[in-house]
Amino acid sequence: MKYVALLRGINVVGRNTIKMAELREMFRDLDFSGVESYIASGNVIFESTELNERKIIANIENNIESRFSLKIEVMLRKMSEIVELIRLNPYIKLKGKESELYAVFLKNRLSDENKEKLLSNNDQFEEFQVFGRDIFCLMKKGYTKSLLGKKYIDNKLKTPATVRNWRTVNKIAEF
Repeated sequence: MKYVALLRGINVVGRNTIKMAELREMFRDLDFSGVESYIASGNVIFESTELNERKIIANIENNIESRFSLKIEVMLRKMSEIVELIRLNPYIKLKGKESELYAVFLKNRLSDENKEKLLSNNDQFEEFQVFGRDIFCLMKKGYTKSLLGKKYIDNKLKTPATVRNWRTVNKIAEF
């Protein structure tokens, strides 16, 4: 099975630094095959015969902590889920405005209450749509001024998440 590990918060402004070559080596040491990475923000594509995603996540997180002394959250998706996310893009009509679109990858699904809380923030500058463990976000005011830039999901919804711009999501799907 082909997977994508989306690591949260590595190599951001000099914090939680992990060299991609060392990260790929760690994944190979875990007996994953076809290991590749895309940009230094922690996108690792690999294959595994293990089908239990919780085991895979625990294995990766524990090994990052022991090898790099960092506690990093990992959001895991099958490559087929990334491809499906691209297909489901509700903002596809915005061709040429890829810079305004982000995908948020959650560790767990939002509760109905938290989903309502998030969607209640939709306005003309920022709009969210939830699909299972993933969120599409259209930001017309820029990331730093957005709820995502203000860590709304972490602080208000108490859900581990990592964000990727739409260009990155599409590049990952090419592996």
